[in-house]
Amino acid sequence: MKRRKIQATSLFYAAFFAALFLSSPPVYPESLRNSKARIKSFVSILPQAYFVERVGGEQVDVSVLVGPGHSPATYEPTPKQMAELGKARLYFRIGVPFENVWMARISRANPNMKVIDTRRGIKLLPMKGYDHDQTEQRHHDSKVTKDPHIWLSLRLVKVQAQNICQALISEDPAHRAYYETNLRTFLHDLDKLDAEITEILKGLKARKFMVFHPAWGYFAHDYGLKQIPIEVEGKDPSARALAELIKYAKDEGIRVIFVQAQFSAKNAEAVARAIGGRIVRIDPLAKDYLYNIRKIAETFRRVIQ
Repeated sequence: MKRRKIQATSLFYAAFFAALFLSSPPVYPESLRNSKARIKSFVSILPQAYFVERVGGEQVDVSVLVGPGHSPATYEPTPKQMAELGKARLYFRIGVPFENVWMARISRANPNMKVIDTRRGIKLLPMKGYDHDQTEQRHHDSKVTKDPHIWLSLRLVKVQAQNICQALISEDPAHRAYYETNLRTFLHDLDKLDAEITEILKGLKARKFMVFHPAWGYFAHDYGLKQIPIEVEGKDPSARALAELIKYAKDEGIRVIFVQAQFSAKNAEAVARAIGGRIVRIDPLAKDYLYNIRKIAETFRRVIQ
């Protein structure tokens, strides 16, 4: 009899808690609730992740396609990334070369994902190579390839940040004031660093610098410098062009060639040996954007005097 009473009591409590569980909404951990509310967004390169996170703050969950050590010129998204893109609400494109090949496929992977072109409102500069001769210069002019490296201008990042802010407000108008406050803070930081770099580079006597890949056209434009690239549009120079670059570097007193990890430094090293100079590595794709740009400006001041 006593055992039947215990069994009946146990069945009662089991039924009670089952009913309570079924009638109550599921309770998620705070971190999981936040992740469900955040706007899942994708960007092409690491600096963009910094931009979106500065504006979006805790309301965004940002993923990057081109990770450290990879080139945005030749990158191919992995199957896992393509699957993740299917869950995204926003994609912020910037104009790097791999987008030209993959953007249509990325959009097809998630037709509901909004694609925001952060170049809106920006006048792109032409991608310029070293003028080896008049024939080659005419050849470059006929192509008029636009320079995609707009994230390396603090002044153009301000435009990109405003485009990001507008997209986030459109997707999530309830947090408009939050995004606008974050934007103002970010713009202030960009203006402050721009003024500091202007001061850092103001006293440079040498205004020309040699690079392997022409990533620094907008940076040079902002601060009155001129980049001399070894390769343009992914093409290595001919033997004749390489000889002319070496002569030019000697004539101009250039002793440093800037290279980045995403490209082979073989030709840059050949030029450096020929001019009795050296290569210096700088990274245009680091995520810690403001710190990285300041560090690069200080490197310029130190090595191209």
